[in-house]
Amino acid sequence: MISILLILMIMILIIATMVMILASLISKKSFYDREKMSPFECGFEPLNSARLPFSLRFFLIAIIFLIFDVEIALMFPMIFSLKINSLFNWMLTSIIFISILILGLFHEWNQGALEWSN
Repeated sequence: MISILLILMIMILIIATMVMILASLISKKSFYDREKMSPFECGFEPLNSARLPFSLRFFLIAIIFLIFDVEIALMFPMIFSLKINSLFNWMLTSIIFISILILGLFHEWNQGALEWSN
């Protein structure tokens, strides 16, 4: 029984060593791969700077998405709290929460943050 386990462990060690050696041989960098290590691997010279300013419109859309994503996560517990709270308190809290979100959406719409093209 112990000899079978010993043989199995030696076989696993040999296979793991062979896989590591094969992976290190395959992943060796050659002299011809230096172009791929350069920042622009396509081979063209850059026309502009790589440090372009970030689009503020994209940032605003991402923030709006995060706000509404969190809003959904906050609305799920409201369903389960219906059993604990009275119907009036639950309805009042839900209406206030959803109206704040709708007012924020209308404000963003009026400010023009939801327009994709300009």
